[in-house]
Amino acid sequence: MRKIVVLEHLSLDGVIQAPGGKEEDPSGDFVHGGWTEPFSSPELGIWIRTQMNSTFDLLLGRKTYEQWASYWPHHDDVWPEANRAMKYVATRQSHASCWDATTFFTEPVEALRRLKQQDGLDLHVWGSSELVHTLLADDLIDEYRLIVYPVVIGSGKRLFPDNLIVPLRLDVIEQQLMPNGVHIVRYERNRQEA
Repeated sequence: MRKIVVLEHLSLDGVIQAPGGKEEDPSGDFVHGGWTEPFSSPELGIWIRTQMNSTFDLLLGRKTYEQWASYWPHHDDVWPEANRAMKYVATRQSHASCWDATTFFTEPVEALRRLKQQDGLDLHVWGSSELVHTLLADDLIDEYRLIVYPVVIGSGKRLFPDNLIVPLRLDVIEQQLMPNGVHIVRYERNRQEA
């Protein structure tokens, strides 16, 4: 069985919007893009590269897919695993593929339930806040790999929406504190009844 693994850069107040740069996602008049930059470190870089260099398939929302499809095929020297991975994209309407090995899901919840039952690589979700909220609402996420930064952003898209219906019990399976205060935590979804 496959797992859905969410990897997110997260502020202390739960913001995941535009961690990498001002132009990444300015929607909702978000002006804090690039908020992770002051926390760059060799140790954090090693952890992120380890995640990038693992074997996986990608599960992305349409907006993230479009951004990545315009960039990563031209930067195979930096992240060849992204180009080799099968890309599954959740979207409300069909699109033409602009990146090799792409499948679009217009009914992602049912398609992902079936896909998770199959043998294959884990599905890594980076960014894709709307998709993550859909996955949360349907309790489809098996693991969270969170990079928690010691900063409060105050506004922006958050990992856990206010209207989250399903209480989540998460077990810590790994954690690491970086010298600059960044905390990496891996959580596994515990679906046993409390």
